[in-house]
Amino acid sequence: QVKFVESGGGSAQPGGSLRLSCVASATIFNPWEISWYRQAPGKERELVATLTTVGVSYLKDSVKDRFSISGDNAKNTVYLQMNNLKSEDTAVYYCEGNYRYGRLDRGQGTQVTVSP
Repeated sequence: QVKFVESGGGSAQPGGSLRLSCVASATIFNPWEISWYRQAPGKERELVATLTTVGVSYLKDSVKDRFSISGDNAKNTVYLQMNNLKSEDTAVYYCEGNYRYGRLDRGQGTQVTVSP
């Protein structure tokens, strides 16, 4: 069973940037689809961005001009670059997905806190 380890979170001021990483525990064979989700306290989880073997397939409207998702196959890693952070981006961020041989399970997530 392949699991992700998320990292890169932390504290940032509004307008700041963070780059999150999501590393798989094993090789992810094509085809695959990997998504970043986030969940704030007391709120439902949100789909933030999705990357597939053939490219970016989804970016949440509220982050389209600020976030980008990319991948490095050689490192089994997917990144979420977050720019111009806002307080409403505060949440735990994590990855989930599917690949050729089944599910890609989330890890513990990484906390992002945006405050002045």
